[in-house]
Amino acid sequence: MSIVNVRAVYFPYCIQKKEDGSWLMLNRNYRPVGFNTDDFLKYDELPVSIKLKGIGPATLKKLSYKGEASDTVYLYNDGCVPTSSETAMSSYLKKLEILLKLQSA
Repeated sequence: MSIVNVRAVYFPYCIQKKEDGSWLMLNRNYRPVGFNTDDFLKYDELPVSIKLKGIGPATLKKLSYKGEASDTVYLYNDGCVPTSSETAMSSYLKKLEILLKLQSA
């Protein structure tokens, strides 16, 4: 796989909750952020998840582009990628700000 763009590989597209309560931050290719590969990955074999404090339903709703709390939260959708407009970028950056303020549990 070659890098399509920096956003698609190095920035979160979604966060996904694992059975142990930790979270994965996945890029647009559904790989852990920073992984630029088509290879099948077993997330449990990689040190790529984190347990977070303060990531309850209210926070998940703020992170979700749909305003929903679930075990997989999408920060943006394909129809409104962060680089498509100033409004889309501003919305995404606000979500990143929320993520960046979370602490590990």
